[in-house]
Amino acid sequence: MFDTVPGLMDQIRARFAHVDSCPFTGERVFFENAGGALTLNSVVETSAKFAAIPDNQGRANGAAAALMDVIAKARGDMATFFNAPGGQFIVGESGTELLFRLIGAACLGTGAGRVLGSTLEHPASRSAANRYAPLSGKAHVLVAHDDATGSVDAAAYVPDLTPDTQVATILHTSPVTGMGVDIAAIAAEIRKVAPEAYIIVDGIQHAAHGRIDLSACDIDGYVISPYKAFSRHGYGLAWLSDRLAALPHDGLMNAPGAPWELGTRDTGAYATFSDVVAYFDWLGGNFTDSDERRTRIEAAGRAIHAHEARLTEAMLHGTGNLPGLAQIEGISVLGGIDNPRREGLVSFALAGVPAVDIVEKLNAAGIRTHTRKADHYSGNILDPLGLDGCVRVSLCHYNTEEEVARFLAAMRDIAAG
Repeated sequence: MFDTVPGLMDQIRARFAHVDSCPFTGERVFFENAGGALTLNSVVETSAKFAAIPDNQGRANGAAAALMDVIAKARGDMATFFNAPGGQFIVGESGTELLFRLIGAACLGTGAGRVLGSTLEHPASRSAANRYAPLSGKAHVLVAHDDATGSVDAAAYVPDLTPDTQVATILHTSPVTGMGVDIAAIAAEIRKVAPEAYIIVDGIQHAAHGRIDLSACDIDGYVISPYKAFSRHGYGLAWLSDRLAALPHDGLMNAPGAPWELGTRDTGAYATFSDVVAYFDWLGGNFTDSDERRTRIEAAGRAIHAHEARLTEAMLHGTGNLPGLAQIEGISVLGGIDNPRREGLVSFALAGVPAVDIVEKLNAAGIRTHTRKADHYSGNILDPLGLDGCVRVSLCHYNTEEEVARFLAAMRDIAAG
């Protein structure tokens, strides 16, 4: 889709730092976006600006008032980006930390019953549920994901749903298989049986690919790690429904409004997410004439999805005279070849060649990918497949078909031995 706008890909790539070279190793293709996406140049500039400001929020001076205005603007930008139905946004140490806080509060603030999750989930949400379910007198029940599709659907949740389901966790997109999940459909099934359950979603892997619409999902919490969505390390971002926010939670005694944020948060974190929203707004403006900011953000999400689908199609089926992964003998692709759930990520194994060796050879060819091992991060996905590791190639919309071709040429040579 990007090729319908002349020069757009060059404009996109110009907005990101280190788009084609590493400051430590030199020129490279960056296919490790699921580990942390590229950072917007505007985020780099904003981070430096706010790192230099000595003033605190909430003081009786002009600088403090300006900082509070920045935070208020950012919260408004977040509401538009997520299409949030009320509730509130908070920042914390990381996405993982915020998942622990939201899931912990939901577990401890409800009575005996069940915490329902799935085997697809990242250990951030599974570990939080595993810790707080027994502390709150609940069973932690896991719905089995589908090994063949690398995902889990609403129908799989139904047999394990009971009226005493107090808390439910859902993964929006798997960082191992790259497959998306229909969180609205799952939430609807949960509400039919346990309408008062607190539903918390891990959106960390999904966020960079756009198309977040909380108004279309009857959930209570949504968490992302902004460094995986073109911002920077050092903070996580969460949306909480009003009823989740009202539960007892960690906080300072007698603090007005019972805030969820602990201590003074970094104004720069808020400001850099405004940069992310502004980028989506700009990008979407190339595909719609609408004056509505949310409409432009939605247009950006559709364009991102279409471009990434084209890149993964080329990676799987080939481009030019280069064979795709599906045509290379001995390669197996997690979640199958043609899977409509895929979001900018292909994980694969090559028979007889350890994943760590493939990643090392790709590094030598100037292509950055990552090994997923059957460990505490990915064993839930890889163990049932009989794999001790796989190669994860994760794309974002600033990647190009030429970069895919370079990857496929390297894989052709690696597979040939």
